Amino acid sequence: MKLNARKIAEMLDGVVEGNDQINIDNLSKIESGVKNSLSFLGNLKYKEFLYSSKSSIIIVDKNLKLEKPVELTLIRVDDPNESFSKLLNHFSSNNEQLIGIDNNSIIEENVKYEKDLYFGAFSICKTKSKIGKNVKIHTQVFIGKNVSIGENSILYPGVKIYDNSVIGTNCIIHSGTVIGSDGFGFNIDKEGNQVKVIHNGNAIIEDNVEIGSNCTIDRATLGSTVIKKGAKLDNLIQIAHNVVIGENCVIAALVGIAGSTTIGKNCMIGGQAGVSGHLTIGDRVMIQAQSGVFKNIKSGISVMGTPAIQIMDYNKSYVHFKNLPSIIKSIEKILKKNNDV
Repeated sequence: MKLNARKIAEMLDGVVEGNDQINIDNLSKIESGVKNSLSFLGNLKYKEFLYSSKSSIIIVDKNLKLEKPVELTLIRVDDPNESFSKLLNHFSSNNEQLIGIDNNSIIEENVKYEKDLYFGAFSICKTKSKIGKNVKIHTQVFIGKNVSIGENSILYPGVKIYDNSVIGTNCIIHSGTVIGSDGFGFNIDKEGNQVKVIHNGNAIIEDNVEIGSNCTIDRATLGSTVIKKGAKLDNLIQIAHNVVIGENCVIAALVGIAGSTTIGKNCMIGGQAGVSGHLTIGDRVMIQAQSGVFKNIKSGISVMGTPAIQIMDYNKSYVHFKNLPSIIKSIEKILKKNNDV
């Protein structure tokens, strides 16, 4: 689909600088742009490519000052990253729309589903479940009993949704993810054997949540494990039983959150971080990558390290830590000198 610069600027509420009639038919990265494509400059470390890119149009910040003239067309906007995301959505929405129920799928009796459903080959939906309008369920998806899936949600191949789980509207769940599996809970009996704790709760995924590939969201022992609206989870994340993830949280890959911990709103958790169980993490908390959190964190704090401490304290400590070898050498010299006296 072709779009010219003037039309794109209208869509993005931007201003054209250059030829407003030039057309593009695809999107590309600024460093590998080609003719008739549109790119964006969302990070200034790629600024050098602005002067060498072969793209026909580049979206830039409205306040960007050019170091030298450019021949291509610029569209100046308030936020290049947000504007490019809008274009990605626009191009994606023009892809072929999937509708229909494959003959090799199974939808059991008493399942209620709305119009424009896509239900792919070898997928299964068990009894008493409800599926909203325009839901797209790809191949080899399993949906258990009494599951609810809100309208416009997408389940990619291989997703497994256990009984009684709730998926909100406009959710995206990527391949291999499991929602509502048993939590990891055991008690020791008189003979010292591990006895499984039965989990009778469920998992609730609220509206506008995206969950990456190969994640596990365990159901609650009692009550619900909840991923609140707007949260975004990367690939390979473990969310244990009775955890609550607050609205608009962003969690990177390989994070593990232990049971009954509550994460506040608008938190950011870096890759490979671990959060212990039965904790309360406040709103707007930033947990840096590979941190280990073992105690409650108040709102608005950024932490790093294992055990995690406030990031300014960590940075001060690290200055001394990295100098330990030279400090030890100095101490050894002083001890040797004293022993020689």
